[in-house]
Amino acid sequence: MNHTGKKIFVTGIDTGVGKTVVSAVLVRALKAAYWKPVQCGLEEGTDTERIRELSGESAGQIFPERFLLREAVSPHRAAEAEHCRIHLTDFSLPPAEGHLIVEGAGGVMAPLNETDVVVDIAARLGLSVVLVCRHYLGSLNHTLMSAECLRSRGLALNGLVFSGNEDDAYERFLSEKTGLPLLFRVPDLGASINERDIGMLAAGIRFPGVSEE
Repeated sequence: MNHTGKKIFVTGIDTGVGKTVVSAVLVRALKAAYWKPVQCGLEEGTDTERIRELSGESAGQIFPERFLLREAVSPHRAAEAEHCRIHLTDFSLPPAEGHLIVEGAGGVMAPLNETDVVVDIAARLGLSVVLVCRHYLGSLNHTLMSAECLRSRGLALNGLVFSGNEDDAYERFLSEKTGLPLLFRVPDLGASINERDIGMLAAGIRFPGVSEE
């Protein structure tokens, strides 16, 4: 068993770009464990519950959230609403054997408190990063800024993943402009996406730096 697997932080250029579905694909493809350090919003269920539903029996261990906050707002506001404060020192890696997928909350710069942002968790824990992108008006700007922000924090970037509608010209441009490879695409299957869909997507994934079993 691999005790020194790849530890990957999944973040996005904005909220709602498909981080959880991408995380499920990676969990399935790499037979990885999963951890969502900060969950904001409980009314529609948690991302951890969704991962458990989508990833199937081939997933590794699924670890509980460090912060489970009721309101679907930024982490710092959700924490304030419950009279608590999130500190970077609150986070340490769970005892995963092999690969681990860590899913961020919101976009790259979503604030944890008045000083720290979500991707500072990745920097603190020494995680490499996958940046999830989606095509919409303004997404070029958001993608380029996100990549620059991640690099400014000294984070190692594995590459880009695009979710939703495909746009070859935009994707090539962003890959060339950021110098990051396109790792894979996830089509928008909506609320109907299920474990079988995730399995089919995961079957075609070859992740850089991960040897074949």
